[in-house]
Amino acid sequence: MKIIQIIPTYNEVENLPILVSALFSLPVDNFNILIVDDNSPDGTGKLADRLAQEHHRKLRVIHRHGKEGLGKAYIDGFRCALDQGADVIGMMDADFSHPPDRLPIMIEKLDQADVVIGSRYTPGGSVDKDWAFYRKALSWFGNLYARTILNLPIKDVTGGFRLWRRSALEAIPFENTCSSGYVFQVELNYLAKLAGLRFKEVPIYFAERTRGTSKMSITIQLEAAYRVWQLRNKNNHIKSR
Repeated sequence: MKIIQIIPTYNEVENLPILVSALFSLPVDNFNILIVDDNSPDGTGKLADRLAQEHHRKLRVIHRHGKEGLGKAYIDGFRCALDQGADVIGMMDADFSHPPDRLPIMIEKLDQADVVIGSRYTPGGSVDKDWAFYRKALSWFGNLYARTILNLPIKDVTGGFRLWRRSALEAIPFENTCSSGYVFQVELNYLAKLAGLRFKEVPIYFAERTRGTSKMSITIQLEAAYRVWQLRNKNNHIKSR
């Protein structure tokens, strides 16, 4: 089983070498990494090329011309992973908010599901203990908001730590997604639900990054707020035809 873990990057020069080392130290066979860099001005792309030389065919890099959004980065990564013959395609952030040591159990759970999600909100999962109350409340509400509007059968719909079976990714029109920021994760979940795919959630502790800066912005948050309604209305239009 060939696993390709996609990691989109923008200014992650401090985190990337540590993350790559942690991932390749996992007890997982045929594990590969695909870095999708958006022309990071801090040199992340050049560092990724050096890591690719060190790890030979186990690590590949896609260089994009600029910062075009998380959704487009993943679409390029999905195409490449499928072309490389991946049986399992992974998604994760580069900032260690998604714990690498949970990947083995997530891979194991693919025997029971088409999509496995590293979940903050399933029993046993949690967010950073040092987050302020308002931030925990905002994260919880944003997740509840999207889950309720789209009637999704999972607890963590906004998180980006997940594994897909090849057949599951091929079953959804991911290249036609319209979201850019983290709501792209919600859109993928919604497409998976519409395709009748099976979900499984594995609890994780979602830690705050300790190196680099967050990519979250008010623009990304506003996109998430209105995009979920667009997704629901689009599906209702399809049903009414």
